[in-house]
Amino acid sequence: MAHDPAVWRILDANLNRAAEGLRVAEDWLRLGQDDSCLAAQCKELRHRLGEISQSLPAADLWQARNSAQDVGRYIKSSDELTRRDALQVVQAAWKRSQQSLRSLEEFGKIVDPQLGHQFECLRYDLYTLEKAWHAIGRARQELADIRLCVLLDERESASAFVAKATQLIDADVPMIQLRCKTLGDREWLDRAKSLRTLTSSTRTRMIVNDRADIAAWVGADGVHLGQDDLSVAAARRCVGQTCWIGVSTHNMEQAKRAVSDGATYLGVGPTFSSATKEFTSLAGLEFLRQVAAEIPLPAFAIGGITLAELPAVLATGVERVAVQNAVVNSVNPTEATREFLAQLAASPRLANRLPH
Repeated sequence: MAHDPAVWRILDANLNRAAEGLRVAEDWLRLGQDDSCLAAQCKELRHRLGEISQSLPAADLWQARNSAQDVGRYIKSSDELTRRDALQVVQAAWKRSQQSLRSLEEFGKIVDPQLGHQFECLRYDLYTLEKAWHAIGRARQELADIRLCVLLDERESASAFVAKATQLIDADVPMIQLRCKTLGDREWLDRAKSLRTLTSSTRTRMIVNDRADIAAWVGADGVHLGQDDLSVAAARRCVGQTCWIGVSTHNMEQAKRAVSDGATYLGVGPTFSSATKEFTSLAGLEFLRQVAAEIPLPAFAIGGITLAELPAVLATGVERVAVQNAVVNSVNPTEATREFLAQLAASPRLANRLPH
């Protein structure tokens, strides 16, 4: 390959710069945040970059290198000389790698058009990874104090629904998820409007199950999706960028995909058999342990969780639960809510060990 030595020099410099930026980001994800999910994705991008670079003649790259005579070596802007904190370091690393990949894409086309395409694909995958990192940071912050979600069905009448919802809100339930399995669309919308009105001036967050259209119409705080519902991307088009999107997951493949898709939080399970919903199989406590160890998003354990089983759930490292029968259909929903909240508050916070 006979090309202008300046081209090889530019490629060499940007290969190094892109790899260095990815290493900085990976170190923070792995060692600063204990985020094995995003750290693995960052490592995979770094290895892909290394594989692409192996298609270039190493001798030409090395011979073109001239660090001592680099005119930009001592040209520094003021913002390059200081870093406010580790997060600013990581943000700079993302941008350094992205800009380097763009330069590699353009100058790589001179060597081989396919090379430019490979760098382009890598750059877009890095954009997606950075977006997931930002989304996870926002999700952790916004859901930091939400550890209990109560699933509320439509009840036997509109008045009974309002009475039960009011009882839960008065008990300081942090989040209520509306699930209507037997109502038509108009009645479902009426229940959602009622719940939105009841929660609007309180600390209780309102989530609509399945229906992104209803969530958007009433201005809900979020929508929760099952594996057969709309994709996260499609739901996002309905509810907007600030609305929370939860996803029910039953295995690690689904959980990792939800992270990449941009979910705000996960439902993970089913953990135990449930009196309110039939499951063909149980993911069990082991799935919760895997999620706690590998998934950075806030996660709610789901499926048949009672106060008696709550300690076993918390021992897995998952620090949030979503319940229905154990609260809504209990003899004293207010007292049951308070007991759940007390046990959750007494449990060590995993999030405290995961800075972002």
